[in-house]
Amino acid sequence: MQKAAGLGLRGAVEGHAAYHGFRSGMLGIDPPRKVARVLRTLDALGPIGGALAVAESRHAEHTGVIDERGSLTFAEIAARSDALAYGLRARGVQEGETIGILCRNHRGFLAITFAAAKLGARALYLNTDFAGPQLRDVCAREQVSLLVHDEEYNELVAPIETRHPTLLAWAEDPAGADTIGAVIAANAGRALPLPKRTPQVVLLTSGTTGTPKGAPRHSGATLSPMGAILSKVPFRAGESTYVAAPLFHALGFTEMIVTVSLGSTVVMRRKFVPEHVLADIAEHRCTGLIVVPVMLRRIVDLLEAEPGRFDTSSLRVVLLSGAQLEAELARRATRVLGPVLYNFYGSTEVAWATFATPEDLRAAPGTAGRPPFGTFVRLYDHDGARVKGPGKTGRIFVGNGFQFEGYTGGGHKDMIDGLMSTGDVGHFDEGGRLFIDGRDDDMIVSGGENVFPAEVEELLITHPGVAEASVIGAEDPDWGWRLVAFVAPRPGVELTDDEIREFVKANLARYKVPREVHFVEELPRNPTGKVLKRELRARLAGVGG
Repeated sequence: MQKAAGLGLRGAVEGHAAYHGFRSGMLGIDPPRKVARVLRTLDALGPIGGALAVAESRHAEHTGVIDERGSLTFAEIAARSDALAYGLRARGVQEGETIGILCRNHRGFLAITFAAAKLGARALYLNTDFAGPQLRDVCAREQVSLLVHDEEYNELVAPIETRHPTLLAWAEDPAGADTIGAVIAANAGRALPLPKRTPQVVLLTSGTTGTPKGAPRHSGATLSPMGAILSKVPFRAGESTYVAAPLFHALGFTEMIVTVSLGSTVVMRRKFVPEHVLADIAEHRCTGLIVVPVMLRRIVDLLEAEPGRFDTSSLRVVLLSGAQLEAELARRATRVLGPVLYNFYGSTEVAWATFATPEDLRAAPGTAGRPPFGTFVRLYDHDGARVKGPGKTGRIFVGNGFQFEGYTGGGHKDMIDGLMSTGDVGHFDEGGRLFIDGRDDDMIVSGGENVFPAEVEELLITHPGVAEASVIGAEDPDWGWRLVAFVAPRPGVELTDDEIREFVKANLARYKVPREVHFVEELPRNPTGKVLKRELRARLAGVGG
C-alpha cells in the first residue's frame, strides 16, 4: 500500500513537472521520432546530458552561451562535447572514471560537463578557491583519474598524480597542446554511442567547517528538479540568463542546466565584477540573473551609488541562494531592481527545499519561502519530535525524492521519517513561510538563554554604518558562552564597540548583546559567499591573524 502511494506521488510529481516544462516552453509538441531520440538520451544521460539534447533538438541555432570569447549555438555546444567525449575515450578514459573539473565560468566548463555525461563518467566539481592541500586531499579521496582545469591553476595542480594527463579548459592559446580545444579540433564530427553506465555528478559541500565532503547523485531520468524550480520561478524558453554564481556550486550548476534545458542563452564571465555583470545584462537584455547574496549586495551597492548608470529593465528574475538572504538586503534589492527577487533555500545534500517569490519577500523580507509541489519540509527537536506552530524553532528536515546518496568518504545526514536534515534550524510564520534561524551547531546558551547568532547578524546589517557583520559564540567562564561580533564598517564610517552594543540592546533582548566587538575590513568568505566562521574563531583565539 505504501509502495503504491509512493509510486502515485512520484507520478504526480513528474506530471506536475511536465506541466511546468510545457508552460515554460522547455517541452513542446515535436515529431515522434525527435521526441523518442530525446527520451532515449534523457534515459541514458539523465537531466545533465538530457538538457543539452532538448536544447539541440528544439533550439539548435539559438545562441547557447556567451562568454569572454564570444558565442556558441546549441548545435556547436553539442558538437564540441561530442568531439571531446570521443577524444577522451580515445585517450583511455572509461565509463565510471572520475573527472575532476577545476574551472571558472566559461564555455570550457560546459564542454567538459556534457562530454563527461556522454562518456558515462563521474564528474567531480572542484572549488576554485581550494588551497593545495585541500585540492590534493579531495582528488585522492574521490579517486580522480583525469583533471581538467584552467591554466591559472597550473602550479596548484602540479603535485597531483592522475591516471591520465591533465587537460586545460581555459588557456591563453585555446587550441594549444594539452587543451580541450585541441582534443575537440582533432575529433570534430565524431561522437560516441550512448553509454551503458549512467553518469554521476559529485558536488562538494561548502567546507565552511572543515574539508569539503563529496555529495554524489546519479542522474536518473527525472523532470522533478526542473519542475520544482519552474513551478516557483518564471524562467521561460528562448531568453537569456546571466549566471554569476560559480558553476561548481549547486546554485550556478543547477541554473546553468535549467537555462540550457530551456534553450535560453547562458551569459557568463570567468570573474565576478559588478560593473561587468550590469553592463552585460544591459547589452544582452538578460531576463535572469543568478547570484549568491554577497554578489547581490555588491550589485545593489553599485546601483545605489550610481542610479541611472545601468539599464536593468530587462530583468524578470533575480534568483539567489548559497547563503542566508538578509531581510535588509531583500528590501534594498527590491527598491533598485523591482519585484524580481526569488530566494532559493536548499543544500548540496537535500537539493531544493523552499522558494520565496517576490510576493513572499514583500510580505516577509528575508524569508526562505515555501516548498514546491511534492516537497516536504518539517521541523523536529533534538529528540526527534515534530515541532509545530508558527514561530517555534526546530531542526529543518526535507524530503523531495532527490536527496544525495551519502558522502563519498562515508557518513550521511540525519534522517527522520524519511526526511533529511539540512543542518539548519528555522521556524514557520503564520503564512507557512520558512525562516532560517541559523546553523544547528551555531546555537549557544548564554546565561541560560538560547541564542542564535543569525538574529543578531540580521539586526547589525540594518545599522547605517555597517557593511557586513558576523557573530560567533565563544566560551565564557561566567555565562557559559558569550556572543562575539565581527563588524565591517561602511567606507569612511567610524564605529565604536559601545555604539554597536547599544544598537543591539535597543532592539533585542539583553542576553543577545555581543560582549565583544571586533572591527574588520571585510569578512572571510568562500567563493559562494558563505562566511568562514572557523577563520573568525581562529582570529579570536589569536591564530592566523
